[in-house]
Amino acid sequence: MSISSARQRRSTAASPLTDDGYSKEAKERRRRTDGEEVEEGMRWFLPFLALGLLRHMSASSNLIHDCDEVFNYWEPLHFLLYRSGFQTWEYSSDHALRSYLYLFIHGLVAGPASSIFGGEHKVRVFYAVRIFLGLLSTITETVLVVALSRRYGKRLACYVLAMLCLTSGCFFASTSFLPSSFSMYAVTLSSALFLLEKYACAVAVAAAGVILGWPFSILVFLPVTVYSLFRGHFKRVFLSGLLTSLCLLVLSVVADYYSYGRWTSSVFNLLKYNVLGGGESHLYGTEGTTFYFRNAFNNFNFAFVLALLFVGVALSARKNYAPDLLIVVSPVYIWLAFMSLQAHKEERFLYPIYPLICVAAASVIDSFPYFFHDKYANEQSIFEKVNLAFFITLHVF
Repeated sequence: MSISSARQRRSTAASPLTDDGYSKEAKERRRRTDGEEVEEGMRWFLPFLALGLLRHMSASSNLIHDCDEVFNYWEPLHFLLYRSGFQTWEYSSDHALRSYLYLFIHGLVAGPASSIFGGEHKVRVFYAVRIFLGLLSTITETVLVVALSRRYGKRLACYVLAMLCLTSGCFFASTSFLPSSFSMYAVTLSSALFLLEKYACAVAVAAAGVILGWPFSILVFLPVTVYSLFRGHFKRVFLSGLLTSLCLLVLSVVADYYSYGRWTSSVFNLLKYNVLGGGESHLYGTEGTTFYFRNAFNNFNFAFVLALLFVGVALSARKNYAPDLLIVVSPVYIWLAFMSLQAHKEERFLYPIYPLICVAAASVIDSFPYFFHDKYANEQSIFEKVNLAFFITLHVF
């Protein structure tokens, strides 16, 4: 018996054990007798538990990273609850740039909490609101992970789940009391619904993220919204976005009238001030074009570098990420390009795309084994281990 034949027999015998699902045989084993492929998506409990624990940790230990969070949101919310608090010029009736509807939504949690704990335990009210924000983040990110697992497999979903849990950017953005964080929740949920082929719901959530959250984040929602109009039933998807927008705009105007004492729209005022003229944002500091790239690398480490390589690496692999996942990830490039051209830059401006950075980086990592499948078909387990070791090193260091 020759050595080569013995090695060949050992490799053949071992191949079923090391099969990870890339081969045609593995795909056939996942099919039912009637020819339909078995859905092997991740269940809801694991991602909800993992994300819930990390978001609770963020709610209880996360710092306040932005002065706007204090003076433009916590102070006005404190005024609504206790009739005392500082007022910034954005909340003056002359400018009316901030939406009170956004504050009222958080008041649905803060109001009952203040009644339960009383005026002497305001810190507990603070943490109640933060836990509410963490819960929103947990729910939206869980839907995204499950949607990815059903569409592209558990491997990619696990990578995304790990990045959402371990990256510092997602840790502090998830419980920040800021419209950009609210837009991040909406981007996450809208992307998940798009992957689940719930196009009307995806557009409705996108409209809510723009009007209730940050109006400028419309650029982040644009790819999913436009593609949903063509992919789904056009009339139904269009009416879903239109009716949601109109209802929320009416509620916003009513809330602003009640708070500012005159008929006005904070959404329109903000766009007018910053886009049509009058905005002097450069007075609050300017940065170079590399600011967001340096900041994102600080928050995501080499995962951000992998995210930037998504188009070149993930789309050249055999796994079919185009066009749907490309549509979902494309706002990373659009938003980075647009925001880098603005003179005034702040870290919170990138919050809406933080989960998408995790998806893009995880997709690149998930694509690595496909480049070596043909040449090392019987040694897939080795590359799985190398892939896993690379992923762990990425987040440890």
